[in-house]
Amino acid sequence: MYVIGIDCGTSGTKTVLFDRQGNTIAAETIEYPLYQPQNGYAEQDPRDWANAMILTVKAVVTRSGVNKSDIKAIGISGQMHGLVMLDANGEVLRKSIIWCDQRTEKEVEQLNRIVGREKLVKITANPALTGWTAAKILWVKNNEPEIFEKTKHILLPKDYLRYVLTGEFATEVSDASGMQLLDVPNRCFSDEIISLLGLDKSTLPKVYESADVTGTLSPKIAVELGLSPETIIVGGAGDNAAAAVGTGVVEDGKAFTTIGSSGVVFAHTKKAEIDPRGRVHTCCAAVPNEWHVMGVTQGAGLSLKWFRDNFCQAEKETAKLMGVDEYMLMDKEAERVKIGSNRLLYLPYLMGERTPHLDPNARGVFFGLSAIHTKADMLRAVMEGVAYSLRDCAEVFREMGINTSDMAACGGGGTSKLWRQMLADLYNCKVKTVKSKQGPALGAAILAMVGAGFYKSVGEACREIIKTDKICEPIHEETAVYEKFYKLYTKIYPSLKGHFAEMATL
Repeated sequence: MYVIGIDCGTSGTKTVLFDRQGNTIAAETIEYPLYQPQNGYAEQDPRDWANAMILTVKAVVTRSGVNKSDIKAIGISGQMHGLVMLDANGEVLRKSIIWCDQRTEKEVEQLNRIVGREKLVKITANPALTGWTAAKILWVKNNEPEIFEKTKHILLPKDYLRYVLTGEFATEVSDASGMQLLDVPNRCFSDEIISLLGLDKSTLPKVYESADVTGTLSPKIAVELGLSPETIIVGGAGDNAAAAVGTGVVEDGKAFTTIGSSGVVFAHTKKAEIDPRGRVHTCCAAVPNEWHVMGVTQGAGLSLKWFRDNFCQAEKETAKLMGVDEYMLMDKEAERVKIGSNRLLYLPYLMGERTPHLDPNARGVFFGLSAIHTKADMLRAVMEGVAYSLRDCAEVFREMGINTSDMAACGGGGTSKLWRQMLADLYNCKVKTVKSKQGPALGAAILAMVGAGFYKSVGEACREIIKTDKICEPIHEETAVYEKFYKLYTKIYPSLKGHFAEMATL
């Protein structure tokens, strides 16, 4: 028995065929373009996603040699918040405005004016955000009324792929939580929000739980993919919720930290815990009737990449000659510097910040720089600064009473033993990695296994499939040293906040 996990990302779509133990049988990725017609705009063509999905599914099915009748289910994960608009015939009306698009500043003001910030947080569990779907719908309504009038169906990126596979207009609670139209505590669309915004509820898809069966392959697409038309498609999940399943973060006390371009601290919770200040996001989990909270630091791995690209040409050249990753050499350099980077702190706000400071004007800072400091000191300071910013996210969770004692690390930065040790010391808890590196694709596949009846629940499936790889224990002497520097770190942004705003006007 086998299942397919599909992950529709921003750079490409990855499809993986798994057996029921979560072992990878075959995998394929196809990339596609990102369109930026103006500064701050970000769009993709949903038909590129569909084409990539079809080609990757066909590739893994063909390469595996598995009998099509043995592939029982498909789960889909995807980038969140993207707006897909279809006409009455199900045809795409315009390119999708995706998650990182920032054109909707006026629409965020409109949301706050019409609905009110407090009501938005109470119902949708989050403040109005430029990247989320509701603001994008209002932007099309305000700026492209002819397209808005033709719109009969509104979908999220992964749910467009579901439509291609099944002909069904459906979504599920984890991804729909990022639309700013869902009543997150009650796991259904909010009639009040939809009415206040002047939207038509009939354009929105039916909402399922993540492991629910939402349809089967249409006969036509089944033939094209080389699969049985009885293959079921489950709800799936947004990328972070799927990654949580793929790392086993599906029970209270479990959490993960991702260090990719941005950094995410994600924790599971049985209750719909909402931060009234809107510093962290609360969304429905892929586990029925449970939730997750998520804090985001914008410039995590991006800070290290920026430092590498501007200051580490020698490391890049040496790594190429040695046939190793330049980040490994950078880790070795940073390891030689003591905690505190010789009294140098770094604020990783290269792209503004989200948690705990929702401030687009915030910028990166080296604090305490002097003539004694070397490139290695600055490198270590960058890594420590990112770790401090992730601790900031964890502190909000602790303030909310959310347990994060069982912490996993993933993403590119999670492969760094030094960075994992920093996190273990700053969180003062064990930080582990899991053996599978398939992340959201595995999470989507596990949801498909539950929908197909391989396992009774998401928790049971994760306990069976997800295995721990490496564990970093906190070093208590180091925790005490980091704590002193972290306390100073938390004082720097408040002192500079007004100056960041002033700089933005120059």
